[in-house]
Amino acid sequence: MASGMRRRAACALLMAVSLAACGKAGNSSSGASGERDLNPVVAAGIHGAAGQITKNTARLGGSTAVVDAAAVATAAYPGLTPAGRPQAVVVANRANFYTALAASALAGAPLQAPLLYSDSTDVPDVTSQALAAMAPTGASGLGGAKLVAVGGAEVPANYLAYRVSATEPFAAAAEIARLGERLRGSAPQAVIVVNAEGSPAMAMPAAGLAAESGAPILLVSNARVPAPTHAVLKRLDHPTIFAIGPAGTISEAVLGKLEHLGTVRRIAGAAPAENAIEVARFSEGAESSEFGFGVHEAGHGLVFANALRPLDAPAAATLSATGDFAPLLLLEGASSLPPVLASYLNDIQGAYSQQVPPTRGVYNHGWIIGDELAVSATVAAQLDAALEIVKRSDASTPSFHP
Repeated sequence: MASGMRRRAACALLMAVSLAACGKAGNSSSGASGERDLNPVVAAGIHGAAGQITKNTARLGGSTAVVDAAAVATAAYPGLTPAGRPQAVVVANRANFYTALAASALAGAPLQAPLLYSDSTDVPDVTSQALAAMAPTGASGLGGAKLVAVGGAEVPANYLAYRVSATEPFAAAAEIARLGERLRGSAPQAVIVVNAEGSPAMAMPAAGLAAESGAPILLVSNARVPAPTHAVLKRLDHPTIFAIGPAGTISEAVLGKLEHLGTVRRIAGAAPAENAIEVARFSEGAESSEFGFGVHEAGHGLVFANALRPLDAPAAATLSATGDFAPLLLLEGASSLPPVLASYLNDIQGAYSQQVPPTRGVYNHGWIIGDELAVSATVAAQLDAALEIVKRSDASTPSFHP
């Protein structure tokens, strides 16, 4: 695509952002797919777009996961310079959350592909616009393909696409895992397992963890390890298996079956917000080969999404593999900050003192996914305050590892 066309596509996205910032989001027209234009936040009464960007947060997305994915993808890869163009873009079928979740691993190295959504028969206008703006270059490991279609997703005809042939979630996740292994040129030492018959909210944090680590996501059911998952784990010859969710999500019986195939570690919290925090906190291994985010202190990016919008997790996964490599944290509704999340943010809040000025401090930054129906303006303001660096008498000079 010519550079002038890329500039026009990028300007179209920026114009949509500008309209929202001016409080005109409600007047934007819908495309043939019924999706609203790529607005960073819908206007919200007297607040206007006040929650769109604050000193410690930036809101990406709009009314649906399709819009959210496009906003995240073009924020990470604006396409205006060679460095801002991805090799390839994943296009996932929004009708299948678990297939999209498994594809989150492709946001990590080496492919580093952002994710967009389509249907089985239609490509939303906002997805087409984002593709045009990003102008993927083509991945040599995929024979020059610019798109990876998963879950039977429809893709624009003018892009060379690599198709994950399986559409059934267990088989698709296994095929995506094999694709990731082929692209890396080596077998993964760790895999992530979630229950495809459980609560999607409990599985959402796996998206960011897979993107950050490059570890594939495999699927189990309530009672068994399905054949496609079993085959991958057996071939990997006793990998470390990180199971996401408590016993009510992945049973001890299923964990017992997994233990025959690898070394199992459970990462779990009792409810979606706590479960996501446990994933953000978790790390294991030597510093040179550590697995997990290990976020126990200030100085990190953080992604905030609504647990009632599970497709926002794969949509936001590229924020865990680029920029500030942010783990996903969850609200359990649009209008309140879960106490367990407020407590965690307090634990990792940046601080300075008389001896350590704020210019030598470390800071947190929040990405808020979706419009104010996903995360209200009030909650966004609370998040901004919780991420602000504060003065404390006991603040010490931060130490950094080379």
